[in-house]
Amino acid sequence: MTTKIIAAAVAGAIALPALPAFAEEWDVSLWGKRRAFTEHVEKLAELVSEKTGGEFTLNISYGGLSSNRENLDGIEIGAFEMAQFCAGYHPDKNPSITVLELPFLGVETLEEEARISRALYDHPAVQEDLGRWNAVPLMPSPLPQYNLVGKGDVPADLAGLSGLSVRATGGIGAAMAELGATPTSMTATEVRQAMDSGVVQAVAFAPHAHMSFGTVEAADWWTTNLDPGTVNCPVVVNADALEGLSDAHREALLGSVDEAMDHYLAYYADETMAAWGPRMEELGVEQVTFDDAALADLKERVAAPAAAAWVEENAARGLPAQELLDMVQTMAAEQ
Repeated sequence: MTTKIIAAAVAGAIALPALPAFAEEWDVSLWGKRRAFTEHVEKLAELVSEKTGGEFTLNISYGGLSSNRENLDGIEIGAFEMAQFCAGYHPDKNPSITVLELPFLGVETLEEEARISRALYDHPAVQEDLGRWNAVPLMPSPLPQYNLVGKGDVPADLAGLSGLSVRATGGIGAAMAELGATPTSMTATEVRQAMDSGVVQAVAFAPHAHMSFGTVEAADWWTTNLDPGTVNCPVVVNADALEGLSDAHREALLGSVDEAMDHYLAYYADETMAAWGPRMEELGVEQVTFDDAALADLKERVAAPAAAAWVEENAARGLPAQELLDMVQTMAAEQ
């Protein structure tokens, strides 16, 4: 009897599929749904699995692990190994990278945004800042300049934005305040309900987010050239988890970042931007294009004071704020 049991056990063991010798799994905390904003993470997971023969997998969760405002907290305690977050959701947690959310920095393309972001993430002060959360920056999520989608009366000029409650974070909020609007900070997943209920009359987003979170379906108008700035949303990893990877798996992860970023940039251009204009026309959303001279005046009124205030506030925190700003502005001017 014993022999039969042992034989059956051996046969069952032989029948089982072979497991990888050094299998490693990471949990990845995102939010919303799969969209252009997350395509580099999706591509990274694909590449890592391919390069390791399935021995290293990234398990991507859209909101199942943490709220989007608490992803840094989850990284700090090791609740998951990788996460995406936006600096403007909690500027006090990551002040060093909010320099990239200042208004009217002059960054025009996703490629420029990616290059400047990666250079900033390499700065020791930024790494130390994020290191307070046991976080290591892995790659940016470059976004184009934001524009407004609005509900109600169509503004004839910039003055028409005065009095509106606008979902806007960071430097974009500063630009809205200068125009007499009231900036309101909320996460992407909250905006459609806020728009429907009248809590906000306009929302500042990149095109992919307007389409992904449904603001376009509620919109009467959108601005084509306000371009006040953008947000900065890194993908970070837990420092201990990164250190704990085998050499081969660490190389598979870090060595796949460039290809994942290339995929992201191509996807945003070919899929998102190509669909944006036709979608707005299909929905009958009216275009609002502001006068160039009025926009130049707005930039002059907003950009320098916002930058000076950012430097003063963050120098007081002990950051080399002027150095970080100078680096970003110099790189933007070189484009």
